[in-house]
Amino acid sequence: MNQHQHHVIDYLIEENRVLREQIGNRRLPFSDDQRRRLAAKAKKVGRKILAQVATLVTPETLLAWHRKLIAKKYDGSAQRTAGRPRTAAEIAALVTRIAEENRSWGYRRIQGALANLGHLLAHNTIADILRRHGIEPAPERIRKTTWKEFLSSHWEQIVASDFFTIEVWTPTGLQRFVVLFFMESNVTAPPSVE
Repeated sequence: MNQHQHHVIDYLIEENRVLREQIGNRRLPFSDDQRRRLAAKAKKVGRKILAQVATLVTPETLLAWHRKLIAKKYDGSAQRTAGRPRTAAEIAALVTRIAEENRSWGYRRIQGALANLGHLLAHNTIADILRRHGIEPAPERIRKTTWKEFLSSHWEQIVASDFFTIEVWTPTGLQRFVVLFFMESNVTAPPSVE
């Protein structure tokens, strides 16, 4: 090491001592980033030299910070997010399909059907999925008729109607006639309505 670098290091050591004298016995709060930076540098220096130069934090604390950084690197916390993982989109689609096709089934009945298919979900999860998709609980689903069910049950009574207007010359002049007509279907089954 050349003489100039040695003088710089001596100055920094003395500056740290003066800083420690100014602070006294108060503990300094360090941010996680500051701990990380100090721990990374401390590991390169080593415990013996740290005992001579470290004034803000003890060498044991610096090396403990370094061990925590290494442990955090491998504990999987970087990949974790808050809360439970969201239910897969395929499972959510299956839940909504079962609820729509079986309108009288409640959350627990849907839960049982899913368990038979090999999917284990809590009934609260099923309730959340249905709520997110705008599907009401079983009692309300039963009371409300879908458009397909309405057409199926009233097909025999449904009659198509329409009207049009036409201008006609009469002895009194130009008159507008409104033509209203009805059409009845001879088909006994409704077309598929989705």
